[in-house]
Amino acid sequence: ADEIDAVSTVIGSVHPDILSIQEIGNAYSFDFFRNTLASNGMTYAYSAYLPGPSTYANLGVLSRFPIESVAYITNETYTIQGTTLPVSRGYIEAVIAVSDRYRVRLFNTHLKSKRFHELGQTEMRRNEARILNRIVRQRMEEFPDDNIIVMGDLNDTIGSAAIQELTGDDPEKPVLHPLPLADRLGDVWTHFWAREDTYSRIDYIMVNDAMKPEFVPEKSMIIRHDRARQASDHRPLVSVFKAYNLPSASP
Repeated sequence: ADEIDAVSTVIGSVHPDILSIQEIGNAYSFDFFRNTLASNGMTYAYSAYLPGPSTYANLGVLSRFPIESVAYITNETYTIQGTTLPVSRGYIEAVIAVSDRYRVRLFNTHLKSKRFHELGQTEMRRNEARILNRIVRQRMEEFPDDNIIVMGDLNDTIGSAAIQELTGDDPEKPVLHPLPLADRLGDVWTHFWAREDTYSRIDYIMVNDAMKPEFVPEKSMIIRHDRARQASDHRPLVSVFKAYNLPSASP
């Protein structure tokens, strides 16, 4: 109960309009989570939920704004050393109508963990990132005016192969831009790994060229809260955007 209260308190410190979460429990837990937030003044009328390979490694999106369409991308595979593997947790793709003329195409993801795998957890994560990059580029070709935001627990640091796969192989023209977020003290770490006693940045919010100019850095942050450690070993990331150039609605 104390941990649940801490989660609600930390999220309540910013009251986000759109909330993307990883490692939520089963469908009952997701509903319980949404109801708990509602009881604390944060009502989300729209949601998307993607069950994963376990009872806890599931993805969710909550939104105050209508979710016009949602795709649960679960059938992607890749091959390592002759073995075909599925993208373990899939991706949620949600088109959210912030207004009649402004939409956001959001991807929520949780890449392969750092737990040992005989085929190499680093290579597995890199392949999952490469697939998501391909999907994002396809959407950018289909809907060139779309605002695209990719967020989640990517389980790797900024210079890793997985993050480079996701942002693109051309540093001069990246497909996605990791937003420069920090807490009020200037710290950029998002995860504390107790077993190794390490702090690292492995959670990200990334945007495409269309959405980057709308980022408001002075109002965006990594939450530094007294109860954050009680709520999770990850710290929440918050990004604020202001629509300067309203795009036309896309299908």
